[in-house]
Amino acid sequence: MNIGIVGSGYVGLVAGACFAESGNDVICADIDERKIERLNDGDVPIYEPGLDSLIDRNLEANRLSFTTDVAAAVRASDVIFIAVGTPPGEDGSADLQHVLAVARTIGQSMEDEKIVITKSTVPVGTALHVREAIEAETDIPVHVCSNPEFLKEGAAIEDFMKPDRVVMGVDSEYAADVMRELYAPFVRTGHAVMIMDVPAAEITKYAANAMLATRISFMNSIARLCEATGADVNAVRKGIGSDSRIGPSFLFPGVGYGGSCFPKDVKALVKTMDEFGVDASILQAVEDVNESQKSTLLERLVRILGEDLSGKTIAVWGLAFKPNTDDMREAPSLVTIEGLLARGARVVAHDPVALDEARHYLGDRIEYVDSNYGALPGAEALIIHTEWQPYRSPDFERMAQTMARSLILDGRNLYDPDDMAEHGFEYMSIGRAPVGGAVS
Repeated sequence: MNIGIVGSGYVGLVAGACFAESGNDVICADIDERKIERLNDGDVPIYEPGLDSLIDRNLEANRLSFTTDVAAAVRASDVIFIAVGTPPGEDGSADLQHVLAVARTIGQSMEDEKIVITKSTVPVGTALHVREAIEAETDIPVHVCSNPEFLKEGAAIEDFMKPDRVVMGVDSEYAADVMRELYAPFVRTGHAVMIMDVPAAEITKYAANAMLATRISFMNSIARLCEATGADVNAVRKGIGSDSRIGPSFLFPGVGYGGSCFPKDVKALVKTMDEFGVDASILQAVEDVNESQKSTLLERLVRILGEDLSGKTIAVWGLAFKPNTDDMREAPSLVTIEGLLARGARVVAHDPVALDEARHYLGDRIEYVDSNYGALPGAEALIIHTEWQPYRSPDFERMAQTMARSLILDGRNLYDPDDMAEHGFEYMSIGRAPVGGAVS
């Protein structure tokens, strides 16, 4: 099948590479000339495990190509995915200007009947606006569908190739048949293909992310109760996660969610519910808890070391919002680091893959090191934001000898408190009692 994907960001690149891998001819189009030059040279601008090799293989096989000529990509394709960004506006609503600009270009460029699919995360009713924008430019028939993505950064290739489910919002049986054919290689083992109306598909994406975000904020609220009462949040998590009606996923307490999806999708869903007169207070609470949780580690450090951190070195392990990605959007680490800098601290940070991305946000206001141990010399405290694998079993003796004070604030509960006490650390985690004489 001839597939066009407009937008060569995270979603567009993963979808394009995976569709090409299954034998389709895929053109990925983007107006960013520098990005397209890099992609044609095999230089993938985002970090996603396995994506670079997948793109290289399909470029070499001539199943995948990149272009800045969106109109040509439209004319060459039977199915066109819109996968451009939908950043939040000032009021939290999704900004659809890029989506609708692509729709107008499709209408101006198409020469025969097309299936146009919104892959971007968009609020309910967007497909109707896309149809209106296309039909304002042409009389040629068009099918406008919704096919939301459910990709986890760091595991996107696996998620696309072996999806839990494929959600398709369609406007005709013809479009449904084409979509089934397109996704047939990915659902051979019986994964669910869900055909529904277009508005239902659009809501499903937001509802899924909002539900996961709710579980995270809920568990962080429970963690605070555990800290106040002396309970162990890990025991509570296991106790409720073993209930088959609840399950264990997304019940790990931490420093809050970040990234490109949960923050903006919760905000956008709140805005949509407000527009339709639906009470959104539960989701507003989810967002409020998350924003508060991002400040947890900073607040605890200030309680221990004081408001004035001038002359103090603070080490940070992990900058990306989660492991196996370099994504810094809405990362809790940014809240902590900005608070440290405002109080005069010297911040030395490590992340296995996100250092270059962090420089876009923090510039030269902090120091970056290539080794996690390189952040520790003279540090009054170590703050852990991201559960990268190399941080899980460090050399604690080496750490204690290197740091000025053996104080660890662990935002991901990587270590056992009893073990940390035996190693002589002052240790604070999320939802568990602190250890070490000076920690309060």
